[in-house]
Amino acid sequence: MIKQLAADRIYRGRLAPSPTGYLHLGHARTFWIAQQRAQEFGGTLVLRNEDLDRARCKKEFVEAMIEDLRWFGFDWQEGPDCGGPFGPYNQSERFDLYRGALEKLRSGGFVYPCTCSRQDILNALGAPHEGDDEPIYPGTCRPTANSAFRVPHSAFNWRFRVPDGDSVSFVDGHFGPQQFVAGKDFGDFVVWRHDDVAAYQLAVVADDAAMRVTEVVRGADLLLSTARQLLLYRALGLQPPDFYHCPLTTDEAGVRLAKRHDALSLRALRDGGETPETLRRRFAS
Repeated sequence: MIKQLAADRIYRGRLAPSPTGYLHLGHARTFWIAQQRAQEFGGTLVLRNEDLDRARCKKEFVEAMIEDLRWFGFDWQEGPDCGGPFGPYNQSERFDLYRGALEKLRSGGFVYPCTCSRQDILNALGAPHEGDDEPIYPGTCRPTANSAFRVPHSAFNWRFRVPDGDSVSFVDGHFGPQQFVAGKDFGDFVVWRHDDVAAYQLAVVADDAAMRVTEVVRGADLLLSTARQLLLYRALGLQPPDFYHCPLTTDEAGVRLAKRHDALSLRALRDGGETPETLRRRFAS
């Protein structure tokens, strides 16, 4: 069921791939829903190149991303290849925006420096962690009421302090009402990495707000990230968009598609003789 758009908001959706590999059929399915919703609302579709990961993002994947999306039938009105009023559309060129958001969080007392690595956190928890989501932070570096934080001399992350016990609720356009509890379902999370790069949660909030995105369409694996991001919107004094999370596409074994599924990449499917029309028919089955 399509959620009605508020009468005073002009629809702006977005495609936000990361060029760390070739796009696969799961990306195409989610992006196709995003494009359909933008078209149904008579809105604008934005392509944003999320190339913050310096180690994994490669120029050839950016070029392949645009080529594969065009081949599949995507048509965006703003993006790194065509410009627009809210550019640049490469995240690697938007660091000033992210630094401004970090400074606002720092001045508001929402973040603190943290020297813990992921392995440190897992060791402190004393239990294995499964899945792609980050483990709940045990509070090792979290300042207490009686101890103001000090900026370490060694490399550190900036971590957002969640309001423990607060309920974060939203109505998803596909899955309906959602509710997560800060400190229970998710903990303090990184917004700025030790290698001086904005983390995903902060960058996507800053970008979606600056690009005036009214609805975020993405996979169901990011439902919990939405709760984190809503806290960032609140801390930064920004209006959040609506959210529409799509069921994940899986392979024949029921495993969620990832970029390691080379055989189901758009590039491999095209080389194997598939057409965009036949692939799109799979979405309806």
